[in-house]
Amino acid sequence: MSKPIELSGSNKARELAFRVLFSSEQGKHSINQAWQEAKLDLQHALDDALDPETEEGMLEASKDNLNAEALAFAHRLLLGYDEHRDHVDQTLQRVIEGWTFSQMSQTDLAILRLASFEILHFPTPSAVAIEIAVRLAKRYGGDDSGKFVNGVLSRLLEKEAPIEKREKRGRKQEKAREKGER
Repeated sequence: MSKPIELSGSNKARELAFRVLFSSEQGKHSINQAWQEAKLDLQHALDDALDPETEEGMLEASKDNLNAEALAFAHRLLLGYDEHRDHVDQTLQRVIEGWTFSQMSQTDLAILRLASFEILHFPTPSAVAIEIAVRLAKRYGGDDSGKFVNGVLSRLLEKEAPIEKREKRGRKQEKAREKGER
Protein backbone atom coordinates (compact mmCIF):
# COMPACT_ATOMS: atom_id res chain seq x y z
CA MET A 1 0.00 0.00 0.00
CA SER A 2 1.40 3.40 -0.93
CA LYS A 3 2.04 6.07 1.65
CA PRO A 4 -0.47 8.95 1.61
CA ILE A 5 0.81 12.08 -0.06
CA GLU A 6 0.90 15.16 2.13
CA LEU A 7 -0.11 18.22 0.16
CA SER A 8 0.57 21.87 0.94
CA GLY A 9 -2.11 24.53 0.47
CA SER A 10 -1.32 25.22 -3.18
CA ASN A 11 -1.05 21.50 -3.88
CA LYS A 12 -4.40 20.87 -2.20
CA ALA A 13 -5.73 23.65 -4.42
CA ARG A 14 -4.40 21.83 -7.49
CA GLU A 15 -6.04 18.63 -6.28
CA LEU A 16 -9.33 20.46 -5.82
CA ALA A 17 -9.02 22.01 -9.29
CA PHE A 18 -8.39 18.54 -10.76
CA ARG A 19 -11.41 17.10 -8.96
CA VAL A 20 -13.64 19.96 -10.15
CA LEU A 21 -12.42 19.67 -13.75
CA PHE A 22 -12.91 15.89 -13.69
CA SER A 23 -16.41 16.34 -12.26
CA SER A 24 -17.23 18.92 -14.91
CA GLU A 25 -16.06 16.67 -17.73
CA GLN A 26 -17.78 13.55 -16.40
CA GLY A 27 -21.01 15.35 -15.53
CA LYS A 28 -21.04 17.22 -18.83
CA HIS A 29 -21.62 20.54 -17.09
CA SER A 30 -19.69 23.77 -16.95
CA ILE A 31 -16.60 24.30 -14.86
CA ASN A 32 -18.46 27.09 -13.07
CA GLN A 33 -21.30 24.76 -12.11
CA ALA A 34 -18.84 22.09 -10.92
CA TRP A 35 -16.98 24.78 -8.94
CA GLN A 36 -20.16 25.91 -7.20
CA GLU A 37 -20.98 22.29 -6.28
CA ALA A 38 -17.45 21.74 -4.94
CA LYS A 39 -17.69 24.89 -2.80
CA LEU A 40 -20.96 23.63 -1.33
CA ASP A 41 -19.36 20.24 -0.60
CA LEU A 42 -16.44 21.98 1.12
CA GLN A 43 -18.82 24.09 3.18
CA HIS A 44 -20.76 20.99 4.24
CA ALA A 45 -17.50 19.27 5.23
CA LEU A 46 -16.48 22.35 7.21
CA ASP A 47 -19.87 22.46 8.94
CA ASP A 48 -19.55 18.76 9.81
CA ALA A 49 -16.07 19.34 11.26
CA LEU A 50 -17.30 22.07 13.61
CA ASP A 51 -18.84 21.41 16.98
CA PRO A 52 -22.42 22.64 16.53
CA GLU A 53 -22.51 24.28 19.95
CA THR A 54 -19.16 26.09 19.93
CA GLU A 55 -18.47 26.24 16.17
CA GLU A 56 -14.92 25.19 16.98
CA GLY A 57 -13.24 22.10 15.71
CA MET A 58 -10.16 20.36 14.51
CA LEU A 59 -10.26 22.04 11.10
CA GLU A 60 -6.56 21.52 10.42
CA ALA A 61 -7.23 17.79 10.59
CA SER A 62 -9.75 18.06 7.77
CA LYS A 63 -8.29 16.67 4.53
CA ASP A 64 -10.08 19.23 2.38
CA ASN A 65 -9.44 22.24 4.60
CA LEU A 66 -8.34 25.01 2.25
CA ASN A 67 -7.82 28.63 3.14
CA ALA A 68 -9.21 31.47 1.05
CA GLU A 69 -5.91 31.89 -0.81
CA ALA A 70 -5.82 28.21 -1.82
CA LEU A 71 -9.45 28.34 -2.94
CA ALA A 72 -8.72 31.42 -5.03
CA PHE A 73 -5.70 29.67 -6.58
CA ALA A 74 -7.81 26.61 -7.50
CA HIS A 75 -10.45 28.87 -9.02
CA ARG A 76 -7.81 30.79 -11.06
CA LEU A 77 -6.47 27.50 -12.42
CA LEU A 78 -9.92 26.39 -13.47
CA LEU A 79 -10.92 29.71 -15.01
CA GLY A 80 -7.56 29.95 -16.77
CA TYR A 81 -7.83 26.47 -18.20
CA ASP A 82 -11.42 27.16 -19.29
CA GLU A 83 -10.32 30.36 -21.04
CA HIS A 84 -7.40 28.62 -22.81
CA ARG A 85 -9.05 25.22 -23.27
CA ASP A 86 -8.72 25.14 -27.06
CA HIS A 87 -5.02 26.05 -27.00
CA VAL A 88 -4.23 23.59 -24.21
CA ASP A 89 -6.12 20.74 -25.89
CA GLN A 90 -4.56 21.41 -29.30
CA THR A 91 -1.12 21.45 -27.70
CA LEU A 92 -1.77 18.19 -25.86
CA GLN A 93 -3.02 16.55 -29.07
CA ARG A 94 0.31 17.43 -30.71
CA VAL A 95 2.46 15.94 -27.93
CA ILE A 96 0.45 12.86 -26.93
CA GLU A 97 1.62 10.00 -29.10
CA GLY A 98 -0.61 7.06 -29.95
CA TRP A 99 -3.67 8.11 -27.96
CA THR A 100 -6.77 10.16 -28.63
CA PHE A 101 -8.54 11.93 -25.79
CA SER A 102 -11.40 9.41 -25.94
CA GLN A 103 -8.96 6.48 -25.60
CA MET A 104 -7.13 7.95 -22.60
CA SER A 105 -7.95 7.64 -18.96
CA GLN A 106 -10.14 10.65 -18.25
CA THR A 107 -8.36 11.05 -14.92
CA ASP A 108 -5.02 11.38 -16.70
CA LEU A 109 -6.53 13.78 -19.22
CA ALA A 110 -7.91 16.12 -16.54
CA ILE A 111 -4.53 16.13 -14.77
CA LEU A 112 -2.71 16.79 -18.05
CA ARG A 113 -5.04 19.64 -18.96
CA LEU A 114 -4.47 21.53 -15.71
CA ALA A 115 -0.71 20.94 -15.62
CA SER A 116 -0.39 21.91 -19.29
CA PHE A 117 -2.29 25.11 -18.61
CA GLU A 118 0.12 25.91 -15.76
CA ILE A 119 3.15 25.25 -17.96
CA LEU A 120 1.84 27.16 -20.96
CA HIS A 121 -0.02 30.09 -19.39
CA PHE A 122 0.79 30.45 -15.70
CA PRO A 123 3.92 31.63 -13.88
CA THR A 124 4.28 28.28 -12.07
CA PRO A 125 7.74 26.76 -12.49
CA SER A 126 7.46 23.82 -14.88
CA ALA A 127 9.11 21.39 -12.47
CA VAL A 128 6.46 22.15 -9.84
CA ALA A 129 3.57 21.69 -12.26
CA ILE A 130 5.01 18.39 -13.49
CA GLU A 131 5.81 17.04 -10.02
CA ILE A 132 2.32 17.74 -8.68
CA ALA A 133 0.68 16.34 -11.81
CA VAL A 134 2.68 13.12 -11.45
CA ARG A 135 1.70 12.86 -7.76
CA LEU A 136 -1.96 13.34 -8.62
CA ALA A 137 -1.72 10.77 -11.42
CA LYS A 138 -0.17 8.22 -9.05
CA ARG A 139 -2.85 8.93 -6.47
CA TYR A 140 -5.91 8.96 -8.72
CA GLY A 141 -4.86 7.17 -11.90
CA GLY A 142 -3.86 3.69 -12.92
CA ASP A 143 -0.59 1.86 -12.38
CA ASP A 144 1.22 3.63 -15.22
CA SER A 145 -0.47 7.01 -14.94
CA GLY A 146 2.46 8.72 -13.23
CA LYS A 147 4.89 7.65 -15.96
CA PHE A 148 2.43 8.56 -18.71
CA VAL A 149 1.72 12.04 -17.30
CA ASN A 150 5.44 12.67 -16.73
CA GLY A 151 6.27 11.64 -20.31
CA VAL A 152 3.55 13.79 -21.88
CA LEU A 153 4.41 16.86 -19.80
CA SER A 154 8.14 16.43 -20.45
CA ARG A 155 7.44 16.37 -24.21
CA LEU A 156 5.16 19.37 -23.85
CA LEU A 157 7.85 21.26 -21.98
CA GLU A 158 10.48 20.34 -24.56
CA LYS A 159 8.40 21.09 -27.66
CA GLU A 160 5.69 23.57 -26.75
CA ALA A 161 6.44 25.49 -23.54
CA PRO A 162 7.39 29.16 -23.59
CA ILE A 163 11.10 29.51 -24.30
CA GLU A 164 11.91 30.90 -20.83
CA LYS A 165 10.49 27.76 -19.19
CA ARG A 166 12.45 25.49 -21.53
CA GLU A 167 15.65 27.44 -20.88
CA LYS A 168 15.29 27.06 -17.10
CA ARG A 169 14.91 23.31 -17.46
CA GLY A 170 17.87 23.19 -19.84
CA ARG A 171 20.10 24.99 -17.34
CA LYS A 172 19.03 22.62 -14.55
CA GLN A 173 19.75 19.56 -16.72
CA GLU A 174 23.13 21.00 -17.72
CA LYS A 175 24.07 21.56 -14.06
CA ALA A 176 22.98 18.01 -13.20
CA ARG A 177 25.16 16.59 -16.01
CA GLU A 178 28.13 18.67 -14.80
CA LYS A 179 27.72 17.29 -11.27
CA GLY A 180 27.53 13.76 -12.66
CA GLU A 181 30.77 14.19 -14.62
CA ARG A 182 32.77 15.27 -11.58
